[in-house]
Amino acid sequence: MPLALLALAISAFGIGTTEFVMMGLLPNVADDLGTSVPTAGYLVSAYALGVVVGAPLLTALGSRVPRKRMLIALMALFTVGNLASALAPNFGLLIAGRLLAGLPHGAFFGVGAVVAARLVSEGRQARAVATMFLGLTVANIVGVPAATLLGQHLGWRATFLVVTGIGLVAMAALARLVPQIQQEPGGGGLRGELNALRDRQVLLGLLTAVFGFAGVFAVYSYLASMMTEVTGFAESSVTIVLALFGIGMTLGALAAGPLTDRALRPTLYGSLAALALVLVVFDFTVHVKWAAMATVVVLGAVGFMTTTPLQMLVMNKARHAPTLASASNHSAFNLANAGGAWLGGAAIAAGWGWTSPTLVGAALAAAGLAIAVTAGLMDRAPSSTGEPSRVVARGTEPVPSSEHVGR
Repeated sequence: MPLALLALAISAFGIGTTEFVMMGLLPNVADDLGTSVPTAGYLVSAYALGVVVGAPLLTALGSRVPRKRMLIALMALFTVGNLASALAPNFGLLIAGRLLAGLPHGAFFGVGAVVAARLVSEGRQARAVATMFLGLTVANIVGVPAATLLGQHLGWRATFLVVTGIGLVAMAALARLVPQIQQEPGGGGLRGELNALRDRQVLLGLLTAVFGFAGVFAVYSYLASMMTEVTGFAESSVTIVLALFGIGMTLGALAAGPLTDRALRPTLYGSLAALALVLVVFDFTVHVKWAAMATVVVLGAVGFMTTTPLQMLVMNKARHAPTLASASNHSAFNLANAGGAWLGGAAIAAGWGWTSPTLVGAALAAAGLAIAVTAGLMDRAPSSTGEPSRVVARGTEPVPSSEHVGR
């Protein structure tokens, strides 16, 4: 694999660390800034809002900017956002810093996925995208626990200063290792990107991400509470359980790359079906410690295994102008985050019990699978001209590859 993928993975590691570390630092931030933990939770929402808004907005604004320059600019904005968070004198400015740090998240992964796919030959593109995402999964195993521990001992500002340093390292790696990537032939700038985003298969892919991945976050958002209230783990052990989820995510990312390269739609169908099944099983295994821990690993694996085929699907269906569609996929994932958490919480609030998010998540994953299968059938149906839709053996049209890479 090209060294440029290392630069993308380092960037993803920094982004993943700053996205998830706030969950563990909420009590520290609340105490330091004189607010409540529920109010401090708005810092998580502010970052997610930045992702949802920033992904299409920044991608559209940078539609004619060379890919390498765009990646560096996005990472610079991410770094400034984390520095602003570290130096924020009050809660309001910390909210602004988190929003600023979240703005480039989706756009970076959208552009980065397109760049990763163009760095390798056809047939290895999903593996390249999955390699970039490995930085995100490793962040959940190493970055988030280490950054949380640092914040608890040296203060939460130290955590964001360290992430700022990671951002600077990532910018240097991007500048040194990523080659120049030519724009997609026939992309047509912003108009071409918007036209590609209106493609029916792209929209169905985004809708699959919203419903399917919401199944993961319906449970993940309340995993700590389920482990303490139902499984019987001490609060001090929750970090280990979350790390197990991160290990599962990494295993899922490693498996998703080659599987997606071989058969994209079957990988997507299989991962969503497995996700729904595992969430139903979790409703039973959550009562036994060893079984719950094993299921958490599998849940992380099958949950994250959906991300690579979904990413490749929207990129391939918007193949002449894939960047905005690719970035919008991360807006979809964050909508899934918010929607899944809300529905899981609503089930608990309704008195259905701490384990009810597992069945809510299973229903959402099943809905995502139904949308994905419907999209697949529509993709194979005859077009309005009477001709069958063009579907290659692997299930999608390929993204243009390394022939568009140059120095």
